[in-house]
Amino acid sequence: MLVSPPVQGPGSLGQARGGIREDLDAAMRRDPAATSRAVVFFTSAGLHAIWLHRLAHELWGTRLLRPLARLIAYVSRSVTGVEIHPGATIGRRFFIDHGMGVVIGETAEIGDDCMLYHQVTLGGRSMERVKRHPTLGDRVTIGAGAKVLGPVYIGDDAQVGANSVVVKDVPAGAIATGVPAVYRFPKKADEDPYEALFNEPALFI
Repeated sequence: MLVSPPVQGPGSLGQARGGIREDLDAAMRRDPAATSRAVVFFTSAGLHAIWLHRLAHELWGTRLLRPLARLIAYVSRSVTGVEIHPGATIGRRFFIDHGMGVVIGETAEIGDDCMLYHQVTLGGRSMERVKRHPTLGDRVTIGAGAKVLGPVYIGDDAQVGANSVVVKDVPAGAIATGVPAVYRFPKKADEDPYEALFNEPALFI
């Protein structure tokens, strides 16, 4: 659950380096194809998109610098294939696997240790200038192609299956699949959320 503002932006050189190390550690843990920190540092489009977003988000806090923040976001999308609005709030150790086609809207909020796969959309359903994008708690995983739409809340440790469409809140620890998504809880109280991905085939469909 989002209980404190996530760390964003460079702040200081030391803080920026610490954030990059955390992000690299997260990528090495979550991507079995990642065998070298150096290779991940130079070739992970998802990480590059996150780092550019942290810079753009820091600039977004100053109204006069918002055009520059939007320009950075535009360049990031062009280079990485990941579109993150500078206004989105993203926590620590966030990881986007593959990355291509991911869209994260302006009022989206993402907690710590979350992971998105390619073609995930955290989108809005309102044309009003209000909170219109999803909020993700901590340790949430969203499968490839899933769409989470509107100001819904995805609780801590929840999993959203590939190609699912979520338009209602998902409780902490639940597994949501389908169009529209319905949720269930792991069959065993101590079921590892990562293992649940393999025990629930619909998460990959």
